Amino acid sequence: MPNDLVKVPVTGIAAAGKAAVPGLVQRAGGAALYAWEEFFEGEIANAHTRRNYDHAVRRFLAWSETQGLDLLDVTPGSVGRYFRELPLAVPTKKLHLAALRKFFDRLVNRHVLVINPAATVRAERYSTVEGKTPEIQKRQAEALLRSIETTYLADTGIRPDLVGLRDRAILVVLIYTAARVGAVARLSFQNLRHDGMDYALRFSEKGGKSREIPVRSDLQKILLAYIRAAGISDGPLFRTAAGKTKALTRNPMTPIDICRMMKRRLKAAGLPTDFSPHSFRVTTITDLLEHNTALEDVQHLAGHADPRTTRLYDRRRRKVTRNIVERISINIDADGESP
Repeated sequence: MPNDLVKVPVTGIAAAGKAAVPGLVQRAGGAALYAWEEFFEGEIANAHTRRNYDHAVRRFLAWSETQGLDLLDVTPGSVGRYFRELPLAVPTKKLHLAALRKFFDRLVNRHVLVINPAATVRAERYSTVEGKTPEIQKRQAEALLRSIETTYLADTGIRPDLVGLRDRAILVVLIYTAARVGAVARLSFQNLRHDGMDYALRFSEKGGKSREIPVRSDLQKILLAYIRAAGISDGPLFRTAAGKTKALTRNPMTPIDICRMMKRRLKAAGLPTDFSPHSFRVTTITDLLEHNTALEDVQHLAGHADPRTTRLYDRRRRKVTRNIVERISINIDADGESP
């Protein structure tokens, strides 16, 4: 579409510098620039999704440039060829295809394109019966918690270790609520609610969902011990440490901070460092299913919209498989040679 046919004021990311917008979009005219900003700045609310979609769309547009294609030249055939050549795992390809479909939909809505060239393109089939997140065993989780010191010897005597109390509280929240690390990082003091009898934690989950999960008695003791020792009465619940002073700031921990903390604690406890906060969701869900908790109840705790997602966290199948292979009676000595 010629630039002089559509006069749209360029604001936001485009006004900040057209270099931020790929050349194919700039050359397509004002309507395309408007659609770009509308899609990435207005339509996608989740920052994580926006970042992933931005990467996927830019990658495709950069490839199109190498093929000598303008936006109007993109066809279902060129999109299909792009994905056949794309050296990524199938789940990642599906994410990239979803990004292109939505982006081209926006261009169609703004009359930059007549049809969506990605609408009829199909990704490779992919299915899984078990997630890839490593499960931390119950004994490993217990050893990790035991390894965290919650006091230290100061000049004035034994003092509470605020960092240790914080880290223990975070890990126990992950275990006893099956919450995602992002939701735990977003907790504030106000999210710990008391109705006069019991405590509950209100989590802000992905997709704008809010869920309240009861606090069991042992978690309550650990949380309150941390809160009282740290003197927290408002603001973020889990806060960053001020260097090596064992004091806490008023700044909230990020999900990355929690992941790094867990890696440090795993290493200090002599445990494998490939576990992540998400590993606790696997362990908690599997543990509940092993004890015959109804799938729909576990699904509700985990905040899954579909029970098939909950089943991906169920590692009982893996344990059955291990039991079967242990029954194979062929003996091999320690050096790998047949006896």
